[in-house]
Amino acid sequence: MANHKPLKLRNLYFERLMAIVATVNLCLVLFNLTYVPWRDFYLRRMPEITQIYDPIKGIEPNRETNNYLQKVKALEEQVSQTGLTSPEVKTQLEEISRLSRDTIDGNPFAAADKSGTLEKIKNRIRDRTNQESAKVAFATFWSQDYLSQKGWLQEINFFNQKIKPLIATNYYRKIGENGEFIDYFWLIDLPFVLLFGIELLARSFYIQRRHPSMSWLNAVLWRWYDLFLLLPFWRWLRIVPVLVRLDQAQLINFQPLRRQINQAFVANFAEELTEIVVVRVINQIQGSIQRGDLTRWLSQQQNLHPYIDINNVNEVEAIAGIFVQTVVYQVLPQIQPEIVALLRHNIATVFHQVPVYRNLQNLPGIGEVQTQLSEQLATQITTNLYNAIVSAVEDPVGAKLSSQLMQHFSEALGAEVQKKHVLSELQSLLSDFLEEVKINYVQRLSEEDIEQIVEQTRQLREKAPVQPSMDKSAALPEIRER
Repeated sequence: MANHKPLKLRNLYFERLMAIVATVNLCLVLFNLTYVPWRDFYLRRMPEITQIYDPIKGIEPNRETNNYLQKVKALEEQVSQTGLTSPEVKTQLEEISRLSRDTIDGNPFAAADKSGTLEKIKNRIRDRTNQESAKVAFATFWSQDYLSQKGWLQEINFFNQKIKPLIATNYYRKIGENGEFIDYFWLIDLPFVLLFGIELLARSFYIQRRHPSMSWLNAVLWRWYDLFLLLPFWRWLRIVPVLVRLDQAQLINFQPLRRQINQAFVANFAEELTEIVVVRVINQIQGSIQRGDLTRWLSQQQNLHPYIDINNVNEVEAIAGIFVQTVVYQVLPQIQPEIVALLRHNIATVFHQVPVYRNLQNLPGIGEVQTQLSEQLATQITTNLYNAIVSAVEDPVGAKLSSQLMQHFSEALGAEVQKKHVLSELQSLLSDFLEEVKINYVQRLSEEDIEQIVEQTRQLREKAPVQPSMDKSAALPEIRER
């Protein structure tokens, strides 16, 4: 026992370590899946991440938009050197204006699925210059007259704060020979996949050693959820084994969540399943009545649908025999004093109702004689009646006559019911009654709060005493023998 506890503790530490590794891998997978949609956020808040992760996703600066920003940067340097009104600045402004027209016509944002960003840029330039056409607005903005009138510093600050960050979000993503975007995340994911693969093989080998009769495939499928850790696609499914591992490692308790999921699942299906079962049973009974099974049962005919007997015993007769034996030999002797008291009371009541006896009551000693007589009559009647019942039970001739009486009674009842054409009306009434049960009572099943019933069932299960569970491996041979 001392060695078993440290071993169990080491296993728990290993489970926790692997659960943490799987969680880290899942976080990397989720980051990889969300990187492209959230790249603008990373670029604004944490540009270092984009510098590291852009090559992994095959992302590089877009040549056209990057060239546009470089031209604007060169313009700023030229203005600082020669002033806004110099010929060199005029030439550069014309070049940037031409690039603006080319950007609107070519839409280099479309390849990165960022055409909305270009529309946002065009709207901001229109609002800034009060122009309806985006091309005219850019031409106006990148002109010496406009920049001189509005102020160079004010306008270039507007561009750097409102326009440049939007242009900088555009990128070009490489496409591989298979027609898909290049993604080198598999290089990051490969060590994790190899680790999980080795772990799964080791666990399967251990499971197979513990259960020699289990095949290798079944041993692998024992932990089927770990297969999601090996898939190079649909990596988001790894959330399933991660949650299972965290629960098994006792790092997070998912028991309340699992209980709610099970309760919701049962509540969704319990109502429909209950109605289907009840309606199907009623339909079978109605079909049996309509096929005339009731007629053949009453007439004791043997051409009914074959009845399967598994032990060559008439269970109804056997149950009736046990019941009679129990009542006669165990129950009646125990209640005999109460029966005697009841008979004595009734005999005394009868005596008091006789006028002659009331007159004799005035004579001395008559009351005691009456009491003794009532006691003797009650005891004698009870004893004789009990002996008669015992004799009837133990007498084989009486038992045979009783059996013949019941058989003849059933035959006579079936014959008379058929003769008087009552059976057809009885069948119709029974069928209508069952239909009313379906309409009234089965419909009420859907009106009940299934979730409340499931919760009550769970509470009863929690209050019930825990029974010792049987080892599955020990139960398998017994099942096979059956």
